[in-house]
Amino acid sequence: MSVQVGQAAPDFTLLSSDKQPVSLSDYAGKNLVLLFFPAAFTGVCTAELCSTRDNIAVYENANAEVLAVSVDLPFTLGVFKEQNNLNFTVASDFNKVAAPAYGAFYEDWVLGLKGVAKRSAFVIDGNGIVQHAEVLESAGDMPDFDAVQAALNNLN
Repeated sequence: MSVQVGQAAPDFTLLSSDKQPVSLSDYAGKNLVLLFFPAAFTGVCTAELCSTRDNIAVYENANAEVLAVSVDLPFTLGVFKEQNNLNFTVASDFNKVAAPAYGAFYEDWVLGLKGVAKRSAFVIDGNGIVQHAEVLESAGDMPDFDAVQAALNNLN
């Protein structure tokens, strides 16, 4: 079951693409858009994160930071971030602790691959409370970014 609106967001510490620790607590006092995505360098994931990059002002204007997370290695994510000029933090859940805690996890994915993050979007307020939660069953679907923006607008 995924994390629900009104619940405290599960804490985590992951490695960023810069190989630095990044934790939920780093965002205390700020709004956070937490995006889980299945895999770097795949079509829908690249489109989603490039769209987020292109709309970063929307998040900044809502006093929000963006954190995108997949189970890819930090080294892979570093190349992915650089090649796509992503202007937000990208982090590795290689040890598969954050995505399962949020209910955003495929035990079985495509091609017999196991243990991959489900595409999902969470808005977490500065007190660590989930204000929007969307976990998609189909990796081909995009999160409802209008709903993400509406949740952010309600916080400001």
